[in-house]
Amino acid sequence: MSGEGEPRDPGAGPESRRVRSDRLLAVLEPFERVVVVSHVNPDPDSLASMLGIRALVESRLPGKPVTLTVDGMIARAENRAMVELIPVPLTPVGSVAFDREAAVVMVDTQPRTGRRSSESAAPHVVIDHHDTGGDLEGVLFQDVRTNMGASSTIITGYLLEQEVMVPPSLATALLYGIESETTGYPREACSLDDGATVWLFPRADKDLLARIRNPKLPQNYFATFHRSLGNASLYRDLIVSWCGEVAQPDIVAEVADFFVRFDQVNWVLCAGLFGGGLRLSLRSHELGWEAGEVLREVVGDMGNAGGHDKRAGGLVALPSPTEAEAEKALTLIRRRLLARLEIDERRGRRLLPDVPRIDTP
Repeated sequence: MSGEGEPRDPGAGPESRRVRSDRLLAVLEPFERVVVVSHVNPDPDSLASMLGIRALVESRLPGKPVTLTVDGMIARAENRAMVELIPVPLTPVGSVAFDREAAVVMVDTQPRTGRRSSESAAPHVVIDHHDTGGDLEGVLFQDVRTNMGASSTIITGYLLEQEVMVPPSLATALLYGIESETTGYPREACSLDDGATVWLFPRADKDLLARIRNPKLPQNYFATFHRSLGNASLYRDLIVSWCGEVAQPDIVAEVADFFVRFDQVNWVLCAGLFGGGLRLSLRSHELGWEAGEVLREVVGDMGNAGGHDKRAGGLVALPSPTEAEAEKALTLIRRRLLARLEIDERRGRRLLPDVPRIDTP
């Protein structure tokens, strides 16, 4: 398939790349079935990666059932559209039997990193691109490439080297999975992500892709943005925004992505109350600023955090699921972040002083 724009691994020839996917299939072959898991509230990259694993197993290990699972909820409008339109068949992870006959494949996350709420079974396979390292002891097959912009790129490579037919729906899913992880500036991507995109684009369903990119939005989406604007403060080049209680957790990250485009800002921290915990999203404007490490340091023993160079997320469990408790925790995290970035808290001011603060969702 050379000459078709397939992604290639720098420093590795075609044969060494083929060995990687062969090793994966060899690990899965003795099991009667395959269960694919990802992080809580899966995003397009994890959803597409799960679909790609299913296609790989069904093509090269025919007759072996593959179950794709969901832990948490499909929250963001684009993600729901992807699941409904592709479609992506998902089974709640809590209803899946993890026994000796099941090979557990974990994609787009790693064990015990705080990114997956249900870890009743240790994975046999881990495929990921995140910097947040997990406990990989005992994992039979590990493919963690932090230079990649998306796990979907890794999965696309497997499909190419195994010469698996990629139908338009799967190409669309993988393309959107890569796109969702590598948009923004500066891009967190490498030549392999670009190669996968070039190969997938002509094979994708462009109308389907457009429908996924542009879903209808509920009223609470706009209410959350309204509240976040009214409760945003600017500290030198950092915005800290309180979204209040949110209807779904992913919107905290969407608000952070919105604020990081402000021309006076290099850092954004957004927080919202969801499911009894404080959800956090941190954004940095430049590569090399290690947002994941910064948020992990700032959160400390209050909860879990991690992510990419420019994007990070975290969760702080609260003694009681009230906005007062959430704002108390956010105050402490904000002060830690200001100290980490060497910003004087006294320099803070409301971003939009003429907009009244909004104290109700």
